[in-house]
Amino acid sequence: MEILTPSAGLIFWTVIVALAVLLWLVALIDVLRNSFAGENEKLIWILVILFAPLVGSILYFAIGRKRRV
Repeated sequence: MEILTPSAGLIFWTVIVALAVLLWLVALIDVLRNSFAGENEKLIWILVILFAPLVGSILYFAIGRKRRV
């Protein structure tokens, strides 16, 4: 029966990946729902979040949210 129980490492990495996907999704939705001061700033944030999902999401929440209108 030990074969059917997941190891602690598997559970740990599953939670980490789920949190990263959730952060990515929340950042993307937040960008799409709000407007920004610059003309192309929304497009730039969408591209950053799509091409660098984890780093882009963290950068958006650290820098981009302050630039919303």
